[in-house]
Amino acid sequence: MSGAPRPGALPPEIQRAIAREDVIALPIRRWEGETRVIASPEDVEAAMADIRAESVVGFDTETRPAFRKGEHHLPSLAQVATARAVYIFQLRRTDCSAALAELLGAAGIVKAGVALAHDLRELKQLFAFEERAVFDAGLVARRHGLKQSGVRNLAAIFLGLRIPKGAKTTNWAAPRLSPVQIAYAATDAWACRELYLRFEALGLR
Repeated sequence: MSGAPRPGALPPEIQRAIAREDVIALPIRRWEGETRVIASPEDVEAAMADIRAESVVGFDTETRPAFRKGEHHLPSLAQVATARAVYIFQLRRTDCSAALAELLGAAGIVKAGVALAHDLRELKQLFAFEERAVFDAGLVARRHGLKQSGVRNLAAIFLGLRIPKGAKTTNWAAPRLSPVQIAYAATDAWACRELYLRFEALGLR
């Protein structure tokens, strides 16, 4: 058993770094399942019924980009991926603070994401919550010696897929999101959940 990887160690087939050209060579993947943009109290309750049934969800936020020095915006969207659907909460369009505070504080539902400390800090400027059961794939990757800890590099290294950047710098505060924006936001949350499941399978939690 001397050649077996230690519990929690990176398996030998997992690269510790990936070159840009190698990422480009990977197949593009997007979330292709059901996506629901949450824009009413009824939408919120339907989403939470699914979310409450999960033990792990992918979690991410999107914020309107700032192009001028000193400009700062708070998150416009929060995305939650379950095994069945991705829910995009438009934070400026409907009050979903109670539902998101419930989710973020739920000890029985893991919230998996990347760079979550920043997302949670920004969300706390919009509504109060006490986070529990948060899993940051980027932090775990760095503890194992990976320096490329963004969601796209992690998806390439651990999932073998390329997530397109597309809509990153678009206006996430727009009342009506474009299909490209919706696909981008949903894919990020889905990828975070997939990364958690992959890390769990590798014993890296």
